[in-house]
Amino acid sequence: MKNIIIGTAGHIDHGKTTLIKALTNRETDRLKEEKKRGISIELGFTYFDLPSGRRAGIIDVPGHEKFVRHMLAGAGGMDIVMLVIAADEGVMPQTKEHLDILSVLNIKKGIIVLTKASLVEEEWLQLIQEDIREKVKHTFLKDAEMIVVDSISKKGIKELIDTIDHLTDETESRDISAPTRMPIDRVFSITGFGTVVTGTLLEGKISLEDTLEILPDKVKVRIRNIQVHGESVESAYAGQRVAINLANIKKEEIERGYVLAQANAMETTMMIDARINVLADSIRKLENRDRVRLYHGSTEIFARVALLEKEEIVPGDSGLVQFRLEEAIAVKKGDRIVVRFYSPLTTIGGAIVIDANPKKHKRLDEKVIQELLIKEKGTPEDLLEKYIERYSSEFPDIGFLAKLTAQQMQEVQQLIVDLKEKGRVLLLNNTTILHKKHYEEIKEKTFTLLNKYHQQNPLRLGMMKEEFKSRLLPKNAGKSGDALLELLQQEKIVKVFEKYIAAYDFEISFNATQLDIKLKIEGTYLKEPYATPKAEDVIKNISYKKQDIEQVLEAMLGKELIKINSEIILHEKAYLEAKNMLIEHINKNGSISLAEFRDLLNTSRKYAVALLEYFDNIKLTKRLEDKRILH
Repeated sequence: MKNIIIGTAGHIDHGKTTLIKALTNRETDRLKEEKKRGISIELGFTYFDLPSGRRAGIIDVPGHEKFVRHMLAGAGGMDIVMLVIAADEGVMPQTKEHLDILSVLNIKKGIIVLTKASLVEEEWLQLIQEDIREKVKHTFLKDAEMIVVDSISKKGIKELIDTIDHLTDETESRDISAPTRMPIDRVFSITGFGTVVTGTLLEGKISLEDTLEILPDKVKVRIRNIQVHGESVESAYAGQRVAINLANIKKEEIERGYVLAQANAMETTMMIDARINVLADSIRKLENRDRVRLYHGSTEIFARVALLEKEEIVPGDSGLVQFRLEEAIAVKKGDRIVVRFYSPLTTIGGAIVIDANPKKHKRLDEKVIQELLIKEKGTPEDLLEKYIERYSSEFPDIGFLAKLTAQQMQEVQQLIVDLKEKGRVLLLNNTTILHKKHYEEIKEKTFTLLNKYHQQNPLRLGMMKEEFKSRLLPKNAGKSGDALLELLQQEKIVKVFEKYIAAYDFEISFNATQLDIKLKIEGTYLKEPYATPKAEDVIKNISYKKQDIEQVLEAMLGKELIKINSEIILHEKAYLEAKNMLIEHINKNGSISLAEFRDLLNTSRKYAVALLEYFDNIKLTKRLEDKRILH
């Protein structure tokens, strides 16, 4: 069944709370001070059953200008608003400000309720109605039903209930499949139960024993009990007013404005890219670096505003901005934010989130502006692609991207599949996503890096693999880094062997002196093929510069020379001969012992042991007691 939240708005003392009592027979003012002063100070909550059988939640907001912050904490969760205007006073300052706030929050459905009708003459009533129509003609209430009521005698209340019921058919259902998100508007504790929070569940669902997260502090909490309209339930769904009993957290650790969210589903931010629409009758223009108050969900937060495409935004105009926050907040693309001046405390207008996790931008940068325009009008796929492009250098995984976009993992996975099929992203090791542009940049950097290395080190097989990774890949690359190297090798950008990486077309080229050194080294290792000298002795016995000999020797390793262990090096011919004799012997006799292999090569035990262990390591052979067999 569709869940509906109905809210009030309007000037102080225009009868909002009394109207709700007439609708529900319940009092929403619960504080002693509220009852003593006869005004609403805090948000009030109740519910009532409509003729259709739907149970609607009701939020009663304070009307005094000092409590606009409290009004804002409740307004974001409304599906239908009742703009309450007293017949004896008509449209007043808070009527106008509340209407502005509702407009920028994109509340789409509403009813104008004219209260205290018994206090005025019929002629006056008609004049007030005409005046109201004139003042709302450019708002979302321009075609709204206007119902005249008297909350004491309950005249017009049935008509109001029927109108509300009809409007609930037209409201859009909230998304229960999205990651759970509930701005907290009240925190208290109950003896024997502990911490309780309340709010309007904007998206997703909450079930008993779920582990959720309190943002922005990222504290994990467990759901002990759920109540909807005073009744304990197993689960609560988007569009419901909910009271939640939390485990693992104290009341003092939570504040109004915090968000109860699906664990690891949203990322907090200190910056927001948005489009701001300044009200046509704003008292002043918006200038760069203005300090403002942002109202999102149930939170109020301070920020500096950086105007990205203009020097100023005048009343009635709009522009791209970056809010640089003074505290962390959790938002997602498309969220609505009410913006008010820091001082005097008046509403500037409303902003729509374009990028919830941006990097700091330069002002008046055409590239930044164009990217934001794409994000603003783009699809979820477009937005995800931009995030992948921005974070590719960090080798992002699906979980990270899901948090950035505040989408469920399976939704992001499907979008990635679509982008991969279009050739716009690459998936490495089934975990890491890279944008095609970043991969092309890596290829270009690889080409430049390795060619420079080969110019400086013409006799080396290549750059050490670990050095290459540290120069081009992030520390968290892991197995995805290996997958990237495989891809570069498949595309014939690099060749990878043992611990070296070289440009695909690189070959070592010796000059005449180096060729002579190479021949002398080969001769030394072939003289006694299974009793070879240590490398330092080889270098001493050749009459060339030590540095030149070392370079040639290093270039030969892995090609003409095979390093068996830290002390023993064999010529490739001797190595292959030993390998073939081993295989032939095992094929003929089923196995080979250390002594048999030593005698076969006419060598010492030291060399025979080293070679057999090398063959074990490369999985040519395996040891069974004191014998070796083929692996």
